[in-house]
Amino acid sequence: MGRGRAKAKQTKVARELKYHSPTTDLEALQRELSGDSDNHRSDGERTEDSYEDEYDEPRR
Repeated sequence: MGRGRAKAKQTKVARELKYHSPTTDLEALQRELSGDSDNHRSDGERTEDSYEDEYDEPRR
């Protein structure tokens, strides 16, 4: 029991992804594909790579 609500939500999400394409940040895609290694974006936000995880080895 209880599977009906979860399945309905999955179906709704799948339908939204199929018929409604999300807006694409073409500039971010271009930066990613060009291999730009800058960890800070021009608008001041940090990329995922610029955050250090507590389990990462220290950088040398």
